[in-house]
Amino acid sequence: MKRILILLVALLTLVAFAGGVMAQTPAKSEKPSTAAEKPKAKPAAPKPITGTVAGYEAGKMIAVKVKDKEMKFDIAADAKVKGEVKEGAKVTVAYKKDGDKMVATSISVPAPKKEAPPKKAPEKK
Repeated sequence: MKRILILLVALLTLVAFAGGVMAQTPAKSEKPSTAAEKPKAKPAAPKPITGTVAGYEAGKMIAVKVKDKEMKFDIAADAKVKGEVKEGAKVTVAYKKDGDKMVATSISVPAPKKEAPPKKAPEKK
């Protein structure tokens, strides 16, 4: 009986030490992971919105009325502006979210459509 008890204690001690050693050994990987190696998320593509200019400060902000709501955008320093932006003009604003702010990356005002001259009625003889 003493032999079995001594053998059991020795076995449990061996298991305890082996388990402790395994718990301390870090798992080895082929490449150490660093913050620089993490895959970078693609920047969000700008979203376009079309509406009427409700307010505009060149290089600072633009407010666009879309249906029944007004949306305000900060204008990025490198934003591309095509056409003459003025209140009441129809514009398309491409924007992206930067935290809580919406930042316009491009503003375009479509060129006014040139109306074709009215057609003359054929002369009757």
